Amino acid sequence: MANSSPLTPDVDPTATPEPRPDAPEPNLEKLGEAVRDTATVRSLALTGLFLIALFYALQAGREVFLPLTLAVLFNFLFSPVIRAMSRLRIPTPISAAIVVLGLIGLIILGVQQLTAPAEAWLARAPRTMAVLNEKMRIIRKPMDRMTKTAEQVAQVATATPEPPPTTKAPTVVVQQGPSFSSRFVGSTQSLLASALEILILLYFLLAAGDMFLQKLIKVLPHFRDKKRAVTIMREVEASTSIYLGTIALLNITEGAVVAAVLWLLHMPNAPLWGVLVALLEFVPYVGAATMVAVLTLAGLTTFPTIGQGLLIPGGFLVVNLLWSNVVSPIVLGRRLTLNPLAIFVSVMVFWQLWGIAGGFVAVPLVATVKIFCDHIESLAPLGEFLGK
Repeated sequence: MANSSPLTPDVDPTATPEPRPDAPEPNLEKLGEAVRDTATVRSLALTGLFLIALFYALQAGREVFLPLTLAVLFNFLFSPVIRAMSRLRIPTPISAAIVVLGLIGLIILGVQQLTAPAEAWLARAPRTMAVLNEKMRIIRKPMDRMTKTAEQVAQVATATPEPPPTTKAPTVVVQQGPSFSSRFVGSTQSLLASALEILILLYFLLAAGDMFLQKLIKVLPHFRDKKRAVTIMREVEASTSIYLGTIALLNITEGAVVAAVLWLLHMPNAPLWGVLVALLEFVPYVGAATMVAVLTLAGLTTFPTIGQGLLIPGGFLVVNLLWSNVVSPIVLGRRLTLNPLAIFVSVMVFWQLWGIAGGFVAVPLVATVKIFCDHIESLAPLGEFLGK
């Protein structure tokens, strides 16, 4: 070829390579397994990257995602109430306003009823800590004596010489941070702002009704997909509402039982402790451990003897174990019971992402995800893992 470059290879495109007589036969099954393994690894890698990006986005957008998540969960909880009021021919915006205003009224009433006993405990805090230190010194005395004896034995065994005289330590200047009152006021303002944001979002979600579902139905092209979307959304909403309502009822009942037990043990302000139990039980494991510590401090500083003081956390532990291992599994049933490992991991992850509020929202959110996965065939394995 006259126009070809000297660098162009001389290749005949019509030539076909001759197979070697000793060449092995290609193993198509092994090739297929290698391709599937490569696709699986690629899928797992993409899933891992997606989860990392999701966690980072949830943490970076905490001010947006946390109120929105709480509002959506409350929307699932109160949607059946809105639907029941609509059957009574009450307009949806008015029904949503009634629900939100009723929720605000309950919160204000609860705060008013609990403010006085909480202030009384806070006012007695310095004297309470002094009494606690005195009782803890009695408990620590045998341990301190053993520690001192062990140190003396160690000094005799090693024959440590007298330490040289120390020079005067340099003066350390400590900058005083913001006072407790300023931090408390700032936290209260932030809490009120977040609560107001959640209530506004909740009102708009409840007032919208089935608008988002209707728009989803319009977007889907096939009638079969439209019907399936309606079925899934209704079942997820009903199951989530039942779960959240049942959990709230169980926690409130446990708080009432604990308050009754503490009242029988002559513990002051028993309703206050019952409300704390009902709130902290939304955070599994961590809430119960925190309540044991708080009731131990309260019991030791209230009663004159250590035995009477330890009866207070002991009574709570008995009720908590009964509720966790007998009452809750019977009421929730197997379908709505979560895997303990999934509960612990979800609380740990969301506590890291969103702080204390993340611990409260972790279990309801995971339960909602499980219910959603149970109604979608491709996500059924994830729902099976999250279940007990």
